[in-house]
Amino acid sequence: MVLEEYRAPAKLKLAALWASTMFCYIYGDYFGLYVAGTLADMSHGTMGPLGHATPGVLTGVSLMMAIPSLMIALSLLLPASICRWACIVLGLFYTAIMAVSLPGSEPFYKVLAAIEMALTLTITAVAIRWPREMRRG
Repeated sequence: MVLEEYRAPAKLKLAALWASTMFCYIYGDYFGLYVAGTLADMSHGTMGPLGHATPGVLTGVSLMMAIPSLMIALSLLLPASICRWACIVLGLFYTAIMAVSLPGSEPFYKVLAAIEMALTLTITAVAIRWPREMRRG
């Protein structure tokens, strides 16, 4: 007897990958609170390499993190062609963001960043290989 294999549709795969990516982002930010000096910097309004936590910086970072969160739902809700291109572009964009943030980071962050980059590259690959269907005309 062989176990039955479930073939998840591309949209479901993408939503699951975005959700996994978000969990890594959240845990990375949470664990970062334990790095010596982080809370002191936060109490002085500093956001690490981003500098002073101005309303503009906070809004920009909020938007940057809202997009992958929204992609969990949008992967299921958007039309396939729009979802595919959004996942290709955003998957590559968020891979690049993580790659840029690696130098000088803590070891735990490097581990999570490597996982996040693997996830966002997988998002891109799943979107590129989106199955096609034959339409009868």
